[in-house]
Amino acid sequence: MTTTTATAAIEVAGLRKSYGRLAAVDGISFEVGRGEIFGMVGPNGAGKTTTIECLEGLRGADGGTIRVLGLEPRADGAELRERIGVQLQQSALPDDIKVWEALDLFASYYRKAVPWPPLLERLGIAGKRNARFEKLSGGMKQRLFIALALVNDPELVFLDELTTGLDPHARRSMWDLVRGIRDRGKTVFLTTHFMEEAEQLCDRVLVMDRGRVVAMDSPANLVRGLGAETTLLFVADRDFDPAPLASLPGVTRVEKNGERYRVSGTGERLICLVVNALDEAGVRFRDVHTERPDLEDVFLALTRDSRAQGGEG
Repeated sequence: MTTTTATAAIEVAGLRKSYGRLAAVDGISFEVGRGEIFGMVGPNGAGKTTTIECLEGLRGADGGTIRVLGLEPRADGAELRERIGVQLQQSALPDDIKVWEALDLFASYYRKAVPWPPLLERLGIAGKRNARFEKLSGGMKQRLFIALALVNDPELVFLDELTTGLDPHARRSMWDLVRGIRDRGKTVFLTTHFMEEAEQLCDRVLVMDRGRVVAMDSPANLVRGLGAETTLLFVADRDFDPAPLASLPGVTRVEKNGERYRVSGTGERLICLVVNALDEAGVRFRDVHTERPDLEDVFLALTRDSRAQGGEG
């Protein structure tokens, strides 16, 4: 058994996994720091599911090395399962099982389990303690699956497509729960198809495509590296010559359509420069709106060739 560095929850080096002639995971390497929310995104068929199954010890790798909490997932599987929590992309329980029965059952699987009543309180499902699984809403089922993943007080939690199928209110509620898990000192490994979710939650994001890592950084740095333009739209209280705006540093174009103006360009200070220039010119403005590049723009730019392809995620 090999111990990893104190600051790394996961270390992956040269991971490979093939299915016949298809290289689902093609020599990827990355680390996940302890105490961070780490996201993995990619189009269908990118190799995300295979990667996460290898990390959890559910699938053996063909090559490379994996260390999760200092353990080799396959060789040290029994010990690793005591220290990780897993919420699978597709999970189910018997329709008739009650919430408390499910928690009692899962707690019995571990040498160490936390008292689950406080867990239900923290996750907002204490009132559903005696409810049967089939009677729970989609959001409540997801909260239950998180509770089941936390019942052994894991150091590392895998959340695979946690909010798929949830309405916007339930999705944002799940985000708060994930932040709460991290705030209690856990490490979170998150896979998602929602770029806004990754941008809001993750300290770092790995973008995977065709079995390889194509980018990995904080969401802000990934967006900044795209070099895409930011656009400021506003309505002016009077007609004015926008030519001086075009000479501002970073401005690439200025467009006027009636009383509405559109200023596009690059640079972190673009909006500040435009607003200051309008103020100095005595131009009052309203209905201000900005269009900024986001993680979805990064994702589309990096995985453009694979968006139309299906397959295992």
